[in-house]
Amino acid sequence: MRTMSTDALMLPFFDGRHPAVLAEASRWLEQEPHIDELDVEDYAGRSRAFVHSLGRAGLIRHMIPEPADEAANVDVRSICLVREALCYRSALADSAYVMQGIGAAAIWRHGDEALQRRYLPALRDGTVIPAFALSEPGGGSDVSATQTTAVRDGADFVIDGVKTWTSNAGIADVYLVFARTGERPGAHGLSAFLVEADNRGLEVLDRIVVSAPHPMASVRFTGCRVPESARVGEPGEGFRLAMSTLDIYRATVGAAAIGLARRAFDETLARIATRRLFGRLMAEMETIQMRVADMHVDLETAMLTVYRAAWARDQDAGRRVAAEASLAKLYATEAAHRVIDSAVQLFGGQGVTRGCIVEHLFRDIRAFRIYEGASQVQKLILGRHVVRPFLEASAS
Repeated sequence: MRTMSTDALMLPFFDGRHPAVLAEASRWLEQEPHIDELDVEDYAGRSRAFVHSLGRAGLIRHMIPEPADEAANVDVRSICLVREALCYRSALADSAYVMQGIGAAAIWRHGDEALQRRYLPALRDGTVIPAFALSEPGGGSDVSATQTTAVRDGADFVIDGVKTWTSNAGIADVYLVFARTGERPGAHGLSAFLVEADNRGLEVLDRIVVSAPHPMASVRFTGCRVPESARVGEPGEGFRLAMSTLDIYRATVGAAAIGLARRAFDETLARIATRRLFGRLMAEMETIQMRVADMHVDLETAMLTVYRAAWARDQDAGRRVAAEASLAKLYATEAAHRVIDSAVQLFGGQGVTRGCIVEHLFRDIRAFRIYEGASQVQKLILGRHVVRPFLEASAS
């Protein structure tokens, strides 16, 4: 089985290094014995195994630079290619992969040299697994509503609060925790801290089982004491740190969604080429051809928005690309949902039967429209971006 289409590499957004990245991901997928297993019972154990295997294969290095590299940066197009390839075969493998990058980004971008040397090598080789503890029960996408606190006590900080929807909770070795330190009101009074999983003040609560299961739980911090050296970045800069991480990875969410949708599209083409209805192949029916055309348009347009956003970020890592990343994440995830929904419809009763690949893909894609900023949040970001110049002009 192929891992994904090479159509993306024909776009003008790529250069000579990228075919090798895709080939590297494809080799890993072909050699990974468990990649095509659906609805794995021990998905936490499988995720941990995927991380270790991805680290040994060297794929994680695309997301995590070497420690203490003054020119540290990542190539977002490479991350997108890997995520699209992984999701074509396994959303669980993709989740295991990308959480290494999300959990490490704050360290290589904002951590001091000591933190980088302590954590980055192990994160790169997959022997340490991180978690990104940002969301809270009462906050959701509203990071400014964070209630978890980190209060200075001598040379330490004491963290109290609850985080939820924390991917990798329960298998993580270290948690990146965002807590209110109160330098300023709202989102600008947050700081980020690294908390080791064996800290006595950290408790993983009940596992959260979602439609496409992967390791996720709530985490409670009770008198959780960490040294000041565990703080990542400057005091009060936690919100900026979190958003700059999401700026990198939002476009890659779109790439992963394309991987799921492309698999659904390929499965659909194979089905309609052999399935007969009313004495005709489904592929010969005009109504089916029109539905497939809609799926194709969604896929091609999503690919353009995603890889354009990734290219824009790679051209100037210092420039914020929030609008481009939001557009990519919004369009690609919504388009992928439409493609997969069409695949389910064209599969008929089989499409809603457990064990059918398109039913599994339908459960996989739904969360993509919510995490890392729901579609409505992306629309707010884009709307503000579009109207801001006109508001500024009218005010001057």
